[in-house]
Amino acid sequence: MTRIEFRVLGPLEVWRAGEPVAVRGGKPRALLAMLLLHAGEVVSTDQLIDALWGERPPSAAPNALQAHVAALRRVLEPGRAHGVTGDLLITRSPGYLLAVDGVEFDVPRFESVAAEGHACLAQDPARAAGLLREALALWRGPALADFAYESFAQAEAARLEEMRLAAVEDRVEADLALGCHAEAVPELERLLSEHPLRERFAGQLMVALYRCGRQAEATQVFHATRSRLVEGLAIEPGPALRAVFQRVLEQDPALDRAAADGASQGARPAHNFPAELTSFVGREKELEQ
Repeated sequence: MTRIEFRVLGPLEVWRAGEPVAVRGGKPRALLAMLLLHAGEVVSTDQLIDALWGERPPSAAPNALQAHVAALRRVLEPGRAHGVTGDLLITRSPGYLLAVDGVEFDVPRFESVAAEGHACLAQDPARAAGLLREALALWRGPALADFAYESFAQAEAARLEEMRLAAVEDRVEADLALGCHAEAVPELERLLSEHPLRERFAGQLMVALYRCGRQAEATQVFHATRSRLVEGLAIEPGPALRAVFQRVLEQDPALDRAAADGASQGARPAHNFPAELTSFVGREKELEQ
Protein backbone atom coordinates (compact mmCIF):
# COMPACT_ATOMS: atom_id res chain seq x y z
CA MET A 1 0.00 0.00 0.00
CA THR A 2 1.24 3.49 -0.82
CA ARG A 3 2.49 5.32 2.25
CA ILE A 4 -0.25 7.49 3.76
CA GLU A 5 0.40 10.17 6.37
CA PHE A 6 -2.22 11.84 8.55
CA ARG A 7 -1.61 15.06 10.44
CA VAL A 8 -3.89 16.66 13.03
CA LEU A 9 -1.33 18.60 15.12
CA GLY A 10 -2.55 21.70 13.33
CA PRO A 11 -5.13 21.74 10.52
CA LEU A 12 -6.10 18.30 9.19
CA GLU A 13 -3.77 17.18 6.40
CA VAL A 14 -3.42 13.97 4.40
CA TRP A 15 -0.29 13.12 2.43
CA ARG A 16 0.25 10.22 0.03
CA ALA A 17 3.76 9.36 -1.20
CA GLY A 18 4.99 12.79 -0.13
CA GLU A 19 2.22 14.71 -1.91
CA PRO A 20 -0.75 16.46 -0.26
CA VAL A 21 -4.18 14.91 -0.74
CA ALA A 22 -7.19 17.22 -0.87
CA VAL A 23 -10.04 16.13 1.39
CA ARG A 24 -12.84 18.55 0.54
CA GLY A 25 -16.04 19.28 2.35
CA GLY A 26 -16.76 19.89 6.01
CA LYS A 27 -18.53 16.59 6.65
CA PRO A 28 -15.91 14.31 4.99
CA ARG A 29 -13.12 16.14 6.86
CA ALA A 30 -14.96 15.84 10.16
CA LEU A 31 -15.63 12.16 9.44
CA LEU A 32 -11.93 11.55 8.84
CA ALA A 33 -11.00 13.46 11.99
CA MET A 34 -13.43 11.41 14.06
CA LEU A 35 -12.02 8.17 12.66
CA LEU A 36 -8.45 9.37 13.32
CA LEU A 37 -9.28 10.10 16.95
CA HIS A 38 -10.23 6.43 17.22
CA ALA A 39 -7.67 5.03 14.77
CA GLY A 40 -7.53 1.25 14.92
CA GLU A 41 -10.92 1.07 16.66
CA VAL A 42 -14.41 0.52 15.33
CA VAL A 43 -16.49 3.69 15.52
CA SER A 44 -20.21 3.01 15.44
CA THR A 45 -22.52 4.58 12.90
CA ASP A 46 -24.45 6.23 15.74
CA GLN A 47 -21.25 7.85 17.09
CA LEU A 48 -20.35 9.17 13.67
CA ILE A 49 -23.82 10.55 13.01
CA ASP A 50 -23.79 12.26 16.40
CA ALA A 51 -20.37 13.77 15.67
CA LEU A 52 -21.37 15.02 12.21
CA TRP A 53 -24.93 16.21 12.83
CA GLY A 54 -25.33 16.61 16.57
CA GLU A 55 -28.27 15.61 18.72
CA ARG A 56 -30.91 16.15 16.02
CA PRO A 57 -29.63 14.52 12.83
CA PRO A 58 -31.80 14.56 9.70
CA SER A 59 -33.67 11.39 8.80
CA ALA A 60 -31.34 10.96 5.81
CA ALA A 61 -28.22 10.99 7.99
CA PRO A 62 -27.45 7.23 7.65
CA ASN A 63 -27.53 7.43 3.85
CA ALA A 64 -25.54 10.65 3.88
CA LEU A 65 -22.93 9.03 6.12
CA GLN A 66 -22.54 6.15 3.67
CA ALA A 67 -22.06 8.64 0.86
CA HIS A 68 -19.39 10.51 2.82
CA VAL A 69 -17.61 7.23 3.61
CA ALA A 70 -17.63 6.28 -0.07
CA ALA A 71 -16.27 9.69 -1.06
CA LEU A 72 -13.55 9.47 1.57
CA ARG A 73 -12.55 6.02 0.34
CA ARG A 74 -12.17 7.35 -3.19
CA VAL A 75 -9.82 10.04 -1.90
CA LEU A 76 -7.77 7.85 0.43
CA GLU A 77 -7.56 4.76 -1.81
CA PRO A 78 -7.96 5.98 -5.39
CA GLY A 79 -6.64 2.74 -6.91
CA ARG A 80 -9.20 0.54 -5.17
CA ALA A 81 -11.52 -1.21 -7.60
CA HIS A 82 -15.24 -0.63 -7.19
CA GLY A 83 -16.77 -3.20 -4.83
CA VAL A 84 -13.40 -4.33 -3.48
CA THR A 85 -12.90 -3.98 0.27
CA GLY A 86 -10.23 -1.40 1.02
CA ASP A 87 -7.29 -1.74 3.38
CA LEU A 88 -7.60 1.66 5.05
CA LEU A 89 -11.23 2.60 5.71
CA ILE A 90 -12.93 -0.66 6.60
CA THR A 91 -16.60 -1.41 7.18
CA ARG A 92 -16.93 -3.39 10.38
CA SER A 93 -20.10 -3.78 12.43
CA PRO A 94 -21.45 -1.63 13.98
CA GLY A 95 -19.64 1.06 11.96
CA TYR A 96 -16.25 1.77 10.42
CA LEU A 97 -12.58 1.38 11.29
CA LEU A 98 -9.58 3.35 10.09
CA ALA A 99 -6.66 0.91 9.93
CA VAL A 100 -3.32 2.11 11.28
CA ASP A 101 -0.98 -0.57 9.90
CA GLY A 102 1.48 0.96 7.45
CA VAL A 103 0.11 4.46 8.14
CA GLU A 104 2.00 7.42 9.59
CA PHE A 105 0.08 9.53 12.08
CA ASP A 106 1.60 12.55 13.81
CA VAL A 107 -0.21 12.06 17.16
CA PRO A 108 1.30 8.69 18.18
CA ARG A 109 4.63 9.83 16.71
CA PHE A 110 4.60 12.93 18.92
CA GLU A 111 3.56 10.94 21.99
CA SER A 112 6.30 8.35 21.46
CA VAL A 113 9.17 10.77 20.83
CA ALA A 114 8.12 13.13 23.64
CA ALA A 115 7.92 10.21 26.08
CA GLU A 116 11.39 9.06 25.03
CA GLY A 117 12.75 12.56 25.59
CA HIS A 118 11.14 12.77 29.01
CA ALA A 119 12.55 9.40 30.01
CA CYS A 120 16.16 10.42 29.36
CA LEU A 121 15.86 13.98 30.66
CA ALA A 122 17.66 13.41 33.97
CA GLN A 123 20.52 11.29 32.65
CA ASP A 124 21.11 12.76 29.19
CA PRO A 125 19.66 16.26 28.77
CA ALA A 126 21.42 16.80 25.43
CA ARG A 127 19.66 13.78 23.90
CA ALA A 128 16.41 14.76 25.62
CA ALA A 129 16.58 18.25 24.13
CA GLY A 130 17.02 16.83 20.64
CA LEU A 131 14.16 14.37 20.99
CA LEU A 132 11.81 16.93 22.46
CA ARG A 133 12.57 19.41 19.68
CA GLU A 134 11.87 16.66 17.16
CA ALA A 135 8.52 15.94 18.82
CA LEU A 136 7.51 19.60 19.03
CA ALA A 137 8.47 20.18 15.38
CA LEU A 138 5.47 17.99 14.43
CA TRP A 139 3.13 20.74 15.59
CA ARG A 140 1.88 23.18 12.93
CA GLY A 141 -0.67 24.98 15.09
CA PRO A 142 -3.39 24.05 17.62
CA ALA A 143 -4.31 20.39 17.48
CA LEU A 144 -7.40 19.67 15.38
CA ALA A 145 -7.49 23.36 14.48
CA ASP A 146 -10.24 22.87 11.89
CA PHE A 147 -12.58 21.45 14.52
CA ALA A 148 -12.05 23.81 17.47
CA TYR A 149 -15.81 24.28 17.87
CA GLU A 150 -16.78 20.64 17.33
CA SER A 151 -17.68 18.82 20.54
CA PHE A 152 -16.20 15.52 19.34
CA ALA A 153 -12.72 17.06 19.05
CA GLN A 154 -12.49 19.39 22.03
CA ALA A 155 -11.48 16.89 24.71
CA GLU A 156 -8.75 15.37 22.54
CA ALA A 157 -7.49 18.80 21.49
CA ALA A 158 -7.21 19.81 25.15
CA ARG A 159 -5.37 16.59 26.01
CA LEU A 160 -2.88 17.07 23.19
CA GLU A 161 -2.29 20.72 24.10
CA GLU A 162 -1.48 19.68 27.66
CA MET A 163 0.99 17.13 26.33
CA ARG A 164 2.56 19.78 24.10
CA LEU A 165 3.05 22.15 27.03
CA ALA A 166 4.56 19.35 29.13
CA ALA A 167 6.99 18.62 26.29
CA VAL A 168 7.92 22.31 26.09
CA GLU A 169 8.56 22.29 29.84
CA ASP A 170 10.77 19.21 29.49
CA ARG A 171 12.67 20.78 26.60
CA VAL A 172 13.29 23.97 28.61
CA GLU A 173 14.43 21.80 31.51
CA ALA A 174 16.93 20.10 29.23
CA ASP A 175 18.18 23.47 27.96
CA LEU A 176 18.65 24.73 31.51
CA ALA A 177 20.58 21.57 32.34
CA LEU A 178 22.88 22.34 29.43
CA GLY A 179 23.61 25.84 30.74
CA CYS A 180 21.38 27.73 28.28
CA HIS A 181 19.78 29.89 30.96
CA ALA A 182 20.41 33.26 29.25
CA GLU A 183 18.75 32.05 26.05
CA ALA A 184 15.86 30.59 28.03
CA VAL A 185 14.85 33.82 29.80
CA PRO A 186 13.00 35.60 26.93
CA GLU A 187 11.26 32.40 25.86
CA LEU A 188 10.15 31.65 29.42
CA GLU A 189 8.91 35.21 29.88
CA ARG A 190 6.75 34.75 26.78
CA LEU A 191 5.55 31.31 27.86
CA LEU A 192 4.63 32.52 31.34
CA SER A 193 2.73 35.49 29.89
CA GLU A 194 0.76 33.05 27.72
CA HIS A 195 0.23 30.56 30.57
CA PRO A 196 0.36 32.68 33.73
CA LEU A 197 -0.89 29.95 36.06
CA ARG A 198 1.60 27.31 34.90
CA GLU A 199 3.90 26.94 37.89
CA ARG A 200 6.63 24.96 36.18
CA PHE A 201 7.27 27.77 33.70
CA ALA A 202 7.45 30.18 36.64
CA GLY A 203 9.97 27.98 38.45
CA GLN A 204 12.08 27.56 35.34
CA LEU A 205 12.10 31.30 34.73
CA MET A 206 13.18 31.88 38.34
CA VAL A 207 16.09 29.48 37.92
CA ALA A 208 17.12 31.01 34.59
CA LEU A 209 17.02 34.55 36.01
CA TYR A 210 18.94 33.51 39.12
CA ARG A 211 21.68 31.94 37.03
CA CYS A 212 21.90 35.19 35.05
CA GLY A 213 22.59 37.09 38.28
CA ARG A 214 19.05 38.50 38.45
CA GLN A 215 17.99 37.22 41.86
CA ALA A 216 15.61 40.08 42.62
CA GLU A 217 13.72 39.50 39.36
CA ALA A 218 13.54 35.80 40.16
CA THR A 219 11.81 36.52 43.46
CA GLN A 220 9.46 38.94 41.71
CA VAL A 221 8.38 36.15 39.39
CA PHE A 222 7.42 34.06 42.41
CA HIS A 223 5.41 36.84 44.04
CA ALA A 224 3.62 37.69 40.78
CA THR A 225 2.75 34.04 40.16
CA ARG A 226 1.56 33.61 43.74
CA SER A 227 -0.70 36.66 43.40
CA ARG A 228 -2.26 35.26 40.22
CA LEU A 229 -2.86 31.88 41.84
CA VAL A 230 -4.36 33.35 44.99
CA GLU A 231 -6.53 35.90 43.21
CA GLY A 232 -7.56 33.68 40.31
CA LEU A 233 -7.89 30.26 41.89
CA ALA A 234 -7.71 30.93 45.64
CA ILE A 235 -4.76 28.55 45.99
CA GLU A 236 -1.17 28.91 47.11
CA PRO A 237 1.79 27.86 44.92
CA GLY A 238 2.63 24.17 45.10
CA PRO A 239 5.57 22.76 47.02
CA ALA A 240 7.78 22.57 43.92
CA LEU A 241 7.56 26.30 43.19
CA ARG A 242 7.90 27.19 46.87
CA ALA A 243 11.06 25.07 47.02
CA VAL A 244 12.59 26.98 44.09
CA PHE A 245 11.76 30.27 45.81
CA GLN A 246 13.42 29.11 49.02
CA ARG A 247 16.55 28.02 47.16
CA VAL A 248 16.76 31.37 45.39
CA LEU A 249 16.41 33.24 48.69
CA GLU A 250 19.12 31.11 50.25
CA GLN A 251 21.35 31.49 47.19
CA ASP A 252 21.65 27.73 47.15
CA PRO A 253 24.98 26.83 45.47
CA ALA A 254 23.28 23.82 43.89
CA LEU A 255 21.40 26.16 41.52
CA ASP A 256 24.64 27.47 40.02
CA ARG A 257 26.40 24.13 40.23
CA ALA A 258 23.67 22.44 38.21
CA ALA A 259 24.11 25.01 35.47
CA ALA A 260 27.87 24.60 35.41
CA ASP A 261 27.64 20.82 35.41
CA GLY A 262 25.14 20.84 32.55
CA ALA A 263 27.23 23.18 30.43
CA SER A 264 30.42 21.15 30.84
CA GLN A 265 28.97 17.63 30.92
CA GLY A 266 25.80 17.43 28.91
CA ALA A 267 24.99 13.90 30.01
CA ARG A 268 24.81 14.78 33.71
CA PRO A 269 21.50 15.34 35.52
CA ALA A 270 20.02 18.82 35.63
CA HIS A 271 19.98 18.81 39.43
CA ASN A 272 21.39 17.07 42.47
CA PHE A 273 18.12 15.46 43.51
CA PRO A 274 17.20 11.78 42.99
CA ALA A 275 16.53 11.03 39.33
CA GLU A 276 12.96 9.94 39.91
CA LEU A 277 12.01 13.41 41.16
CA THR A 278 11.41 16.45 39.00
CA SER A 279 14.01 19.18 38.99
CA PHE A 280 11.99 21.41 41.32
CA VAL A 281 11.00 18.75 43.83
CA GLY A 282 13.14 17.91 46.81
CA ARG A 283 14.59 19.48 49.92
CA GLU A 284 11.17 19.27 51.62
CA LYS A 285 12.87 18.87 54.99
CA GLU A 286 14.82 22.10 54.58
CA LEU A 287 11.69 23.86 53.30
CA GLU A 288 9.70 22.78 56.36
CA GLN A 289 12.46 24.06 58.63
